[in-house]
Amino acid sequence: MNKFLLIGLGNIGAEYELTRHNIGFDVLDTFAGKHSVSFRSDRLADVAEIRWKGKIFICVKPTTYMNLSGKAVKYWMDKEKIGIENILVIVDDLALPLEKIRLRGSGSDAGHNGLKSIQEHLGTDNFPKLRFGIGNNFPKGRQVDFVLGKWTSDEWPLVVKKVNSCVELIETYSQVGIDQTMNLYNKLTFSL
Repeated sequence: MNKFLLIGLGNIGAEYELTRHNIGFDVLDTFAGKHSVSFRSDRLADVAEIRWKGKIFICVKPTTYMNLSGKAVKYWMDKEKIGIENILVIVDDLALPLEKIRLRGSGSDAGHNGLKSIQEHLGTDNFPKLRFGIGNNFPKGRQVDFVLGKWTSDEWPLVVKKVNSCVELIETYSQVGIDQTMNLYNKLTFSL
């Protein structure tokens, strides 16, 4: 049976719920909800296990805070004996417009502290990432406020649509692999 480790990046605590930086958590919550599975508190993370079409998905929301995400990723990769090619990190991306998502098999941390931590713990940036575009609509010097801010009511319907597409992307990725999935999703532009 093929096993995948899905890592949604975010920060724990009510003040971070539904913020741009927590989109990784939101995607995994939606994925688990679709499959009627709940998260449980476990070592370094909230974890859910989903079985679907002959695949096992270990869904991990690190409870280490963003800057130490790599610690949880490394622990769960080792514990579940999942190879780096079968992990998928779901992360917010300032460099992508809100209308886009991008799946890549490797790539730099692009200044994202969660990805930086994972790269440090794994010793490589050669692992699959699903980047969820959040745009960069903020005044100079206000990046942190923007990233840690909640979605606006104008953005929210598009965010929900994209989150649901990310759930479909995860399922597609597990069935046909990364190359075909990139071809299907990376050129999409989302709109209402």
